Amino acid sequence: MNQQSSSPLLGIALMAAAMLLVPGVDGIAKTLSAAHSPLYISWARYAFASVFVLPWVLAQRGVHFLPREELPAHAMRTFFAAASMCFFFAAIAVSPIADVTSAYFVGPIVAAVLSVLLLGEALTTRKIAALALGFVGAIIIVNPAGGIDAGLLLGVVAGVFFALYMIATRKTRASDPVSTLAFQCLFGAAILSPLAIWNWSLPSMGELGLLFLMGLISAACHFMTISAFRHAEASLLAPLSYLELIGATVIGYLVFSDLPGIRILIGAVLIVAGGLILVQRRRAGAKVASAVH
Repeated sequence: MNQQSSSPLLGIALMAAAMLLVPGVDGIAKTLSAAHSPLYISWARYAFASVFVLPWVLAQRGVHFLPREELPAHAMRTFFAAASMCFFFAAIAVSPIADVTSAYFVGPIVAAVLSVLLLGEALTTRKIAALALGFVGAIIIVNPAGGIDAGLLLGVVAGVFFALYMIATRKTRASDPVSTLAFQCLFGAAILSPLAIWNWSLPSMGELGLLFLMGLISAACHFMTISAFRHAEASLLAPLSYLELIGATVIGYLVFSDLPGIRILIGAVLIVAGGLILVQRRRAGAKVASAVH
């Protein structure tokens, strides 16, 4: 995707809006988890997002819209994304959204370390510092000495799968983001279908409306993210992903009356600090994977 720097403020606005809206999907998923399996909800997010993505991609690319190269790589990326989402939705079913989101953001830091092991990148002082901060932050959040919270541990696992998604993204050649998004929605729904059928539950009319809303918000956030990277540099947009923590806190408080405790806040600050160390002074045009949970 060609980046254009003529409208960086528009890119920043679109990225910020997307990151603040994403927790709305999580809020819907948490609400639905009272009556439905997180695996079913994960499938539904892909399936209902496809309802909105397909008409758009058909108008943009025609009937031959799917990627034609490196399909195994695209499939692997989608598998990691789907796994990350399943663990994340399972986590927020039992723990506050903001707490789980804080744990989830170890993903970019883990990806930086995996890039050394799997991609042969240099182990820099910056990566070591980020890893140290992220590790300490994750330990503080999960708090194993005080009894492990299953939801927070699942949030960390979701972050690890997100890291694998980022690594898989970097190992593939650049491809059309619109086609990639369509493939991810369709293939994600396909691979989660057996799990959804196994955990099938019939939604009420009200819940069906929530599922459509979840798909609409998901598609809108993806569209805004794609558009943002067309208007602003990746290095400028990457730090804005942490706005998701603000959105998660607002949704958690307004809908579920949850606020993160001081321990979670300290851990989140350390993890965010580690992530910001990684993106600081990153060269313009670096490939950045958007949030997918």
